[in-house]
Amino acid sequence: MAATAGRVVLVGAGHASAQLCASLVTGPWTGDLILIGDEPDLPYHRPPLSKSRLRCATADGEPTDLSIRPATFYSEHGVRHLAGVTVTAIDRDARRLTLSGEPRGLDYDTLVLATGSLHLRPPLPGIDHERVHTLRTAAEAAAVRRGLSGARSVAVIGAGFIGLEASASLRQAGLEVTVLERGERPLARVTSPVVSEFFTGLHRGHGVDLRFGAAVTAIHDRPDGVRVELADSAPLDVDLVVLGAGGVANDALARAAGLAVCDSPSGGVLVDAWQRTDDPHVLAIGDCCNGANELYGGRRLRLESVQNANEQAKVAAATIAGLPRPAAVMPWFWSDQYDVKLQIAGLSDGYDCCVLRGRPEAGTAFSVWYFRDGRLLAVDAVDDPRAYALAGKLISRRLSPDPAMVADTAVAPRDLLRSAEEDAA
Repeated sequence: MAATAGRVVLVGAGHASAQLCASLVTGPWTGDLILIGDEPDLPYHRPPLSKSRLRCATADGEPTDLSIRPATFYSEHGVRHLAGVTVTAIDRDARRLTLSGEPRGLDYDTLVLATGSLHLRPPLPGIDHERVHTLRTAAEAAAVRRGLSGARSVAVIGAGFIGLEASASLRQAGLEVTVLERGERPLARVTSPVVSEFFTGLHRGHGVDLRFGAAVTAIHDRPDGVRVELADSAPLDVDLVVLGAGGVANDALARAAGLAVCDSPSGGVLVDAWQRTDDPHVLAIGDCCNGANELYGGRRLRLESVQNANEQAKVAAATIAGLPRPAAVMPWFWSDQYDVKLQIAGLSDGYDCCVLRGRPEAGTAFSVWYFRDGRLLAVDAVDDPRAYALAGKLISRRLSPDPAMVADTAVAPRDLLRSAEEDAA
């Protein structure tokens, strides 16, 4: 689908969209580019929504602008931005979009879906209460800040990345925070028990009431707050609730248009190595799509990360410009909680060997290395950028150090890399 000209319409205004715009307008492509977003803003940084955007809750005025690129970038490069516009349907035969408030529709030569993901709202009585919030958009983060005016207590439902980051930020803002996690440990879907234990201690050490096996059954209104009903314990009265219960692909538009979509619970528009869907005129990038990762044996993945969104956008831009270049990208993630940074290189699920490097109980940097059949899958690095950097080199090159050497902190990172290179040779 080489297209050095023509009209590209981009649906969604997140990180993937910002990178696709930059890659197209600074490359050989010379066509017409239209960016459609259902929010009033140009693409902006979303990770701060559960971090610094909440910590400023008690500060005067609104936080600083989070735009990824200034408005002048888009205007100077001829990118047309349709703000606050919703795409309600895709007519693939006519290559035309139906837009909210626009009877004529919008034609495209190439359509790129970058609709992102949705934060889950569990199907609970009272879940739509005005004091129950998600943190997917800047407007939602602003609503939380407004709700914190005069508030003292917050319940956070879910102990994944969003839940723990929000908990840390709200605690630093001076709130009483209770985390309700129905599972038995935090970050259970992305890391090992040793890392979960560290973050449990971190949050409890900062005064967070972190509860496991806490199944929420309903949320009820009460004067100036809400009551959270729990399956196996007394109800919890708080001023507001923040949801961190996970996410799913925002792929309803693609489904309605008949595009192939993953049938797993988290969904995602199916794409190939060039970010193409099963329609030759439609691509998908970022959190909304599901593609094969060659570093992990062609396994299909839907990843929610800035890095993944940016890399897929670059691949899609090359495809649109007629210079296709599929990439074997190593997934990576990060999370800031209090003054601690967790960096994750690779994907650890399916590991059969877990190696600890360092001593988390000592309060110093440490890392956890995950292997399967002797192959390095992933590394979780806690305040350990050297381990994270080394993991990136190893995993992207499909190199695996000796687990016994990893466990020995007397072995320098450069020696781990050298040993893995020698073994591979």
